[in-house]
Amino acid sequence: MLHLILFLFFGAICVAGAVNLLVQSHPINSALSLIVVMASLAAEYLLLGAEFVAAVQVIVYAGAIMVLFVITIMLLNAGAEQHTKGSRVAILIGVPGALIGAVLVAWTLLTRGHTGSVAMGALPGSPQDIARLLFHEFLLPFEITSVLILIAIMGAVVLASRPEAIARRHTESHQPDPLPQERQPAPQLVGSGKEH
Repeated sequence: MLHLILFLFFGAICVAGAVNLLVQSHPINSALSLIVVMASLAAEYLLLGAEFVAAVQVIVYAGAIMVLFVITIMLLNAGAEQHTKGSRVAILIGVPGALIGAVLVAWTLLTRGHTGSVAMGALPGSPQDIARLLFHEFLLPFEITSVLILIAIMGAVVLASRPEAIARRHTESHQPDPLPQERQPAPQLVGSGKEH
């Protein structure tokens, strides 16, 4: 009973953190909410008997990846989100997509929700098995994912660099040279000609 109460408690924290991530207007607050989501997911994995996945969730996602996200947000100097009226394309595509996703989730739960329960530790999932799969069979996708994350962050830094600094450098490079000062006429010497 205590196990179920803790599972529901951390599940509620995870959902509340995810909702807070979407509601917040400042990106730093959203990143902190995402850290809460990752930590609560790690607690869920720990309650399910997956200690290795819980440790990886804390070390990799709530630790390294989120620190990278926070550093990127601070580097971009992102302020509060500016609210707009919304996009018609997002409404036309997002609402039907959300409905289709809800129907798929409901259909999956109704058709495949009657599976039997499995005792903790019954399925293979020891750290040795996971490490063998991750660093032998799935090494290439693992490394490609890390490179893609690095490329995405570099692209975000390039695209969101400060526009005023770019505009200032552009105007300074295309600014014409100042006009040379007008030459003053040379003073005429009196009595330099021949006297008659």
